[in-house]
Amino acid sequence: MLDARVWNDLKVLDIFSFGYTQDNVFVNVVASVQYRAMAEKAADAFYRLSNTREQIQSYVFDVIRASVPKLELDAAFEQKNEIARAVEQELGKAMSTYGYEIVQTLIVDIEPDRNVKRAMNEINAAARLRMAATDKAEAEKILQIKKAEGEAESKYLSGLGIARQRQAIVDGLRDSVLAFSENVPGTTAKDVMDMVLVTQYFDTIKEIGASSKSSSVFIPHGPGAVKDIAVQIRDGLLQANASTI
Repeated sequence: MLDARVWNDLKVLDIFSFGYTQDNVFVNVVASVQYRAMAEKAADAFYRLSNTREQIQSYVFDVIRASVPKLELDAAFEQKNEIARAVEQELGKAMSTYGYEIVQTLIVDIEPDRNVKRAMNEINAAARLRMAATDKAEAEKILQIKKAEGEAESKYLSGLGIARQRQAIVDGLRDSVLAFSENVPGTTAKDVMDMVLVTQYFDTIKEIGASSKSSSVFIPHGPGAVKDIAVQIRDGLLQANASTI
């Protein structure tokens, strides 16, 4: 009588198969089959098969070579579990007749031809480089936009500051003219304005001469020149005042 405990031990068989996918890619397929003899059919397992491993290997070859050609390469990678279930079902039905139970079947690896693997790696590398270039370009675009927005805001604030500065100068001159006219009877606003402008003219010449970093500046000098400068300054300030209003 056969000892059921001996035949009930779990065995593992690694099977190396191959085939062509639907898109004509040669692949090596590695399957791993766990099986054991059933105690209630120990006699069948012992007498009906002379080489169990070769029989299992033949069934696995048949199922893999029938399943892989139905799938493209990418689908074969994604559907390894489906291929394993198909192998297990076919193998289980066939081997139960001979007293063996298929415990589990795994598709351990699907490896394409070396040239195909190299081409796939190159495709993946190119895709990643393309994505990196796109991300870099998008980042540079954002930086340019932010830089332009910052420059626009800076110019706006600078213009606003200049406008307020000119308005303050105009307000100060107006207050000075009004105060001088009130305290010195007989003077007109024009007289006061001419005196203020001439004073500023001389102050400017003094500052230019006192500065160690200033370069040579040639300006007309004389009573007539002072009058012309006063007219030009007055007109410029009036235009600035009108533009701020």
